Amino acid sequence: MLMKSIAAGLAGTALLATVAFAQSPTMTTDKAAPAATATTTTTTASAQWRTSKMDGIKVYNDANENIGSISDLLMDQSGTVKVAVIGVGGFLGMGEHMVAVPYEKLKFVNQAVTATRPATTTTGAATGTEKTTTTTTTTSANSTIASSKWYPDHAVFNATKDELKNMPEFKYSE
Repeated sequence: MLMKSIAAGLAGTALLATVAFAQSPTMTTDKAAPAATATTTTTTASAQWRTSKMDGIKVYNDANENIGSISDLLMDQSGTVKVAVIGVGGFLGMGEHMVAVPYEKLKFVNQAVTATRPATTTTGAATGTEKTTTTTTTTSANSTIASSKWYPDHAVFNATKDELKNMPEFKYSE
């Protein structure tokens, strides 16, 4: 019985392979292209973000301090994102405190985070005069921003890391 099943399987495979090899492309110029390919249109989404790329987006406060990263986005049944789950603290995923914040409270920014260094003071050794030099340096984690990027550079939430850690911990319901 087993041999008959194996033989039938091999015969069916050989039959399907023969049909596939028999369908070689033909070069005819008198046939029109199928209508489906002529009416196919592509859609573009130039001003939209992929939710799969939102996971891990860093969250900063108004003082450009990193306060966490987006861990998850929660939406209602109509597909509208309502809540962002932000992971605060921890190291390599251990000890991270998850908090839920209203999605509309997040502000997304496409430009890289910039930071300025404070003014530096230099004292002249020979003359005893003090010379103040103001140095403003712009640093960014991602200096080249692609115009076709499918996600923002970072999010801004008006809170400190300690305020987020003191918020009630978010837990998924069973």
